[in-house]
Amino acid sequence: MSKAVLFALLASVGNALFVFGQRGATKPENPFLFTLFAVVVCGTLFAIAAFIFKTQNDANYVFVNYKNILISGFGFFLTFVGFFLLYSKFGASYYIIYGVLSILTTSVVVGIFLYNEPFNKYHMMSIGTAVLTVCLFWVGQIKSLK
Repeated sequence: MSKAVLFALLASVGNALFVFGQRGATKPENPFLFTLFAVVVCGTLFAIAAFIFKTQNDANYVFVNYKNILISGFGFFLTFVGFFLLYSKFGASYYIIYGVLSILTTSVVVGIFLYNEPFNKYHMMSIGTAVLTVCLFWVGQIKSLK
């Protein structure tokens, strides 16, 4: 479990850096310009890492998995467009909504329904509290507007 927390922490720090950079940038005329160049930097870093860890089977791996690679690439695109719209229109504090919706779409739909990953009453309760989190967030937003 501790490795899972460390890996999740790594991803969350990376996400926080992405949001920090996007929120700190000036408003672009072209809404995709910032993310395009952020993805270019990311892709360059991944290319370097892939080169460092290269194997003889890399080309075959890409050939066998190209459909899933395309699906995931499209998923990245939707994620980044959603991030841009969410943060530029509402701010970084609205990440809580994305986080909970990610729990539902990723953990429940992909993990439980599509890949039959284990699910028990404690998982169900954690999903319930995540939904409660969004409800409390909305109440907080309403209260802060008064």
